[in-house]
Amino acid sequence: MSLLTDFRDFINRGNVMDLAVGVIIGAAFGKIVSSLVGDILMPLIGLIMGGINFSGLAVKIGGTADAPAALLKYGSFIQSILDFLIIAACVFFLVRVVTALQKPKAAAAPPAQERLLTEIRDLLRTRS
Repeated sequence: MSLLTDFRDFINRGNVMDLAVGVIIGAAFGKIVSSLVGDILMPLIGLIMGGINFSGLAVKIGGTADAPAALLKYGSFIQSILDFLIIAACVFFLVRVVTALQKPKAAAAPPAQERLLTEIRDLLRTRS
């Protein structure tokens, strides 16, 4: 087989396509959650905490006439942590729902004839 044929077979397996779809949907979902956190939740949290704008929270470090000060943007870091927590919670609940839907249902009790045949079989095994 040629390298091109092997590559085509690899792509056509299905797992690669599922992974690609998952990555694309995950990226879009990440943007939605980032917007939720940055545009809706953080302003509300800032308002509750006395009008703090988290995206602007930073600490200047150093800085001279020759070199500008470095900024540690811890407000953006807090926002990223909230993004992560919300995404993790959504994934957790999604996995939990899918797992609940995939649980095997309890097997129904076998019919009376089958139980009797099983008992007869077991009795015959003990006699021999």
